[in-house]
Amino acid sequence: MKMVKAIIRPEKFPDVKNSLFKIGVVSLTTQNVKGRGTQKGLVQQWRGREYCVELLNKMELEIIVVDDMVEKVIDAIVSSAKTGEPGDGKIFIIPVEDVVRIRTGERRSSALD
Repeated sequence: MKMVKAIIRPEKFPDVKNSLFKIGVVSLTTQNVKGRGTQKGLVQQWRGREYCVELLNKMELEIIVVDDMVEKVIDAIVSSAKTGEPGDGKIFIIPVEDVVRIRTGERRSSALD
């Protein structure tokens, strides 16, 4: 099993969620985060003055899937989150040793459904 952790633009979340649902991924966790990468923030104007926003709003998704679903999940996220501009985000793949469903005590891949 793997955890696919993706950092994406918040406005792309509906498209990413729909793409994931189409490939059968219905379980995911999200949170709003702030960060920056090579984009290094944005220079904006407000009331005639320029200011720099260094940490930008992003959305983090965490999805646990069996190993043979990882590439499908990556493809779904990339195809629906990509704008071609800096700030599109990153995807991290993290090994998961075990999963336990608290309600039933099920373990491993049977706990993912």
